[in-house]
Amino acid sequence: MLQQTFETLEREFNDENDACIDAAKGLVECACRVLIEELDDPLAPLKPNATDTPLGQLVGLATRLLGLGAVRHRAFSDLIKQHNKLTETLRVLRNEAGTVSHGKDGFITKLSIHHRGSAMLAADAIITFLHEAYLEREPDPVRTFEPYERFESSNVIIDEFASLRAELDDEGSLTVVVVLPEGEEVPLAIEPSRLLFGIDREAYKAVLNACRDAKLTEVQEGKIT
Repeated sequence: MLQQTFETLEREFNDENDACIDAAKGLVECACRVLIEELDDPLAPLKPNATDTPLGQLVGLATRLLGLGAVRHRAFSDLIKQHNKLTETLRVLRNEAGTVSHGKDGFITKLSIHHRGSAMLAADAIITFLHEAYLEREPDPVRTFEPYERFESSNVIIDEFASLRAELDDEGSLTVVVVLPEGEEVPLAIEPSRLLFGIDREAYKAVLNACRDAKLTEVQEGKIT
C-alpha cells in the first residue's frame, strides 16, 4: 500500500493533479503509524484505536515515542513546533484542495504546481525528520519489525563474547546451547525446518524436495511389503 501511495504521488504530481496532496498526506500518516506500531509499549500503549486519528496527533505521538519532546533545547523545541505546523498546514491544504478524500466544491481554481510541490516538500520534511530520529535509536529486538542486519553493532558484540554448542536429541531436533561470557548457558531447541526457514530459504526448499522424495519412497516400499 505504501508503494502504491508513492506511485500515486508521483503520477498525480506529474499529471498536475491536486490528488498528489492526498497522497503526500497519506505517506506522512503511514510513516507515523509504522513508527508508532514499532515503538509503542504494549504494556502501556499510546497507540490510538480510532482509524480517523488527526494527522497532527499521529505526528505528535510519533515524536513523543521517539523521545524528541524530552529534549531540553529551545531551538530544537522550536524545530518540533515548526514540523507540527507543517503537519497542520498539510492537513488544511489537503482538506481544501485534495480531490480524493476531502475536496471542497467551493475551491474554484486548481492549485499551481508550486503549491503542490510545497505539499510534497512538507511531507518529505516531516518523514525525513522522523526517520532520521528513528535511525539514531536501537529498536527493541523483541518487538521490532526490523531485520537482523539493523542490529549490526549488537550482533558483533554477541558474536564476539558468546559461543555455540550444537547437539541432536533423540527425536532429531537440534539443540543449540548459547554459552555466555561467564559460563552460563542458554539452551535453544530448534527443529531443522525452523532453522532452514529462518536462515536459508533456498536450502529449505532443496531439503524439502529431498525429504518429499524420501517419504514417497518410504510409502511405496510400505505398499510393496
